[in-house]
Amino acid sequence: MLLFEAQAGAVPESTVTDVAGDDWSLPVWVTPTPNSGFFSEEAAAGFNVNVRVADFTWRQLQPTQGSFSQTTSDAVYGMTFPSWNTQLAGSDPIWLRLWVSGDDWAPQWVKTLCGVAVVGTGYENDDQLPIWNACFWQQARELFRQVLIVRGLRSDPRLKFLYAPGAFTWCEFDYDIPTQAAAGFGLTFATFDGWFQPAMQHLVDILNGENADPTDDFAWKLVFTGEDYPFGPWDTQDDLHARDAVTKGMGIRTGITEVFNFHLSHVPAYGTTIAADGHMTTDETWRGLDGRRVVATENECFNDCGFTVTDTAYAVKMANLKALQLRMNWIYVVPGPSYMAEYPALWSWTRLELGKRGYEAPDAWAALREAEDTYWTDDTSHTWSGAPWVKNLERWLRQNDVAPEGLVRRGTDVRANEPAPENGTAYEGLRTQIALGRNSIYLDLDERFFAGGVVDAGGVEVKVTYRDSGTGSFRIDYPATGGVTSTAPQAYTNTGGWRTATFSLPDALWNDTLAGGNDLRLVATGPADLEARFVRVVRLTRPRAIFLDAFESGTAGFWSP
Repeated sequence: MLLFEAQAGAVPESTVTDVAGDDWSLPVWVTPTPNSGFFSEEAAAGFNVNVRVADFTWRQLQPTQGSFSQTTSDAVYGMTFPSWNTQLAGSDPIWLRLWVSGDDWAPQWVKTLCGVAVVGTGYENDDQLPIWNACFWQQARELFRQVLIVRGLRSDPRLKFLYAPGAFTWCEFDYDIPTQAAAGFGLTFATFDGWFQPAMQHLVDILNGENADPTDDFAWKLVFTGEDYPFGPWDTQDDLHARDAVTKGMGIRTGITEVFNFHLSHVPAYGTTIAADGHMTTDETWRGLDGRRVVATENECFNDCGFTVTDTAYAVKMANLKALQLRMNWIYVVPGPSYMAEYPALWSWTRLELGKRGYEAPDAWAALREAEDTYWTDDTSHTWSGAPWVKNLERWLRQNDVAPEGLVRRGTDVRANEPAPENGTAYEGLRTQIALGRNSIYLDLDERFFAGGVVDAGGVEVKVTYRDSGTGSFRIDYPATGGVTSTAPQAYTNTGGWRTATFSLPDALWNDTLAGGNDLRLVATGPADLEARFVRVVRLTRPRAIFLDAFESGTAGFWSP
């Protein structure tokens, strides 16, 4: 059981303040979560990028069968890979890529021994070998054993994680190479899956020391680099390979949250699926979210990697919100292309959000919107009401339609094809429609955030980012000990821009007693409608929790208030 202690005291007056634009502020008590952060090719302490890569090709480490070179260097895609000794000198934290499957990465001896040849070419014009070949994989396993068990890297606290299985362009396990192999060499799903399932288990076993001692397990450092519903040659048969890898004990990573609407809404490997009503829902007990494993993305391709955006601030913000909505704890960045200097407040907030879970998070939020996931236009293996349109990005705060007054409509900020056509169209924000008697936006806070009762006096704020258009005002209604209470109103000044109002809710009861089982009601008082795009519930004091059911280890369910 998890209980939160509440402090008694005088209840202060509710207040409202207002600032232009977004408000990413957090209370001073918030600190980074262990096993979270920014990683990159190189460390950049000024941007909180503290984990650098260690890159090694197979031929670099094992130029001859049975050998292990600590002094050989290599190069891939024009990048120089210094020797083992050089890259591992020092005591700074690292992440690891072992480049295995490329024709220029594998040693000649293994190609001769196994009789393998190129079966496909990646988008970097990199020829690739069949990692699924039994002989080839057997030898690759020995490389992983040598690096991770014999050389002890798996248990080295410097090693935060490693990409797996070290195959295909950039070691990103996309299925373009299997697709080419299926077309050109008759690769079947039975053959590929017959390799894939045991191979992922082999890697888990190696990271766990290939022994029965659970205190010596490090499989949580593995990061599978494939994706849910990969673009492969076998229709639905390979749809859940990423989920299978996580089920075996790995973490998971995507490289493309810059395209934040596409192909990342229904992702079982992350514990997030699209429910029948079009909202994404996350299973907080999903084994991949146990706090030890890596759930990662890469957010550096905004005006790079073939992408171009017209509104960089929007693109960077939405990519980061998508990463956090998926409960990620690590983000790959490159300070320049990631625009970290241009948007320091957003990136600072993102850093503090990474890896948080509901009961410890400083805030819960919902980005109010409706966007199309164009992947599901053609794939009908999963569907929902309104498909392919998906509602909101929600992190422990859910917007609910409540008839009649709480039925919302799309916002006026329409974005299309940003940064690419597959990202589709998005309507940012939701609006009331007072003319039809629809003056409210309802929201429900996840029970994990508060223990369903009074919180510390003065300890909660709600921040609403709204369109300052027209005349009139809006307020927040919420349950309190004396019944439903209203905040002071926030008046519009008709600037036409976006502003963020901060409401203090000193006496709120988070007990689901508003209509539809909700906790908050944003009310447009008229005459202008309310258009809101971001709502954030912020706890101003650190939660004090008591664990009685081993929930953090994933062995028991969450408490019931």
